[in-house]
Amino acid sequence: MATTQTRQQGSKKGRGGDPAAGVAQNGVSAKNGASHDSSPEALGLDAQAMIAFYRKMVGVRLFEDGAQRGFRRGKIGGYLHVYTGQEAVATGFLSTYEPGDRAITAYRDHAHALLMGSEPKEIMAELFGRGTGLVKGKGGSMHLFDEPNGMMGGYGIVGGHIPLGVGMAYAQRYQNTTNITQLYLGDGAIHNGAFHEAANLSGLWGREGLNPCLFIIENNQYGMGTSVERATAMTDLAAKFDSYAIPHEKVDGMDLLAVVECARRVVAHMRETGQPYAVEALTYRLVPHGAGDFFEKYRTKDEVAEWRKRDPIGILEEKIVAAGMADDDQLDAIRAEIRESIDAVLQFADESPEPAIEELYTDVYADESVVGSR
Repeated sequence: MATTQTRQQGSKKGRGGDPAAGVAQNGVSAKNGASHDSSPEALGLDAQAMIAFYRKMVGVRLFEDGAQRGFRRGKIGGYLHVYTGQEAVATGFLSTYEPGDRAITAYRDHAHALLMGSEPKEIMAELFGRGTGLVKGKGGSMHLFDEPNGMMGGYGIVGGHIPLGVGMAYAQRYQNTTNITQLYLGDGAIHNGAFHEAANLSGLWGREGLNPCLFIIENNQYGMGTSVERATAMTDLAAKFDSYAIPHEKVDGMDLLAVVECARRVVAHMRETGQPYAVEALTYRLVPHGAGDFFEKYRTKDEVAEWRKRDPIGILEEKIVAAGMADDDQLDAIRAEIRESIDAVLQFADESPEPAIEELYTDVYADESVVGSR
């Protein structure tokens, strides 16, 4: 069975060249060395909650599989970056979302939109460039946007969204709310000048409790095809926030429960203080950088195979079965159900119409009534 194979892979903790090996499964803080219990019992997660998490992660994985099939069929124009292997990061952090919170990310953004409540069929239609898409077929894969659900965009310019996220967090506290902004960035973006300028402002505003910005570094080990070791002389990415007086820690981004524990603790502190925080989630994309990145000369098959042993879905399956919360047949049934729903999503996207020509002129400028109301 597919689930059994995945779970067996997840139960073998890969250590060969695995940076996550230095991060304990229970989420050891890199800042103070304190350990935190991330067991289901400690987090108050019963079988229903664990299965709900499983559904979300499998939903993201199978959506991305479907998107890749659409790309190979020539249905998706432009480029396509999927989230396969990194599901535990966004699933864990976005589990702390409250109405009024915001999230902003880079171009690997499908999972964030899905987890924040956007309709899967509208996201897929957007990837297909159809008029029924999330942003009417105008954004495509890299520019998903769903303001009512707090998704403030995927951005195609590396690092370009970081100042926007810091500004959103300032606005939230300036308006006397307890909301936060989750700002997702990759290991490649942290070397961008926009990051350093924005992080400095965040640290300054944070001294006054005016910047509840949660920097989430999705360190999947490569900025496109360049490894972290070849991109920076100091590979402890979380420690770069010391320059801006922003507290930080690392988390095992392949272990959902470790991420959930970290997210709950950190977000609660930020809502109380209005101060920024940074988490480096050590993760790995189990697929190429983009759907057209076929050869992957920058990493070996052995390296990918070693990381596959720590597939985040496999790790979660292992914990669910070990706790007696579900068996193989139940997990197989969940996957089959979700796979069927993704087939329907693909069909919807494929059968949806192209955007009307009139859409070229809509949403270019804000309506006067909108501008006047602010």
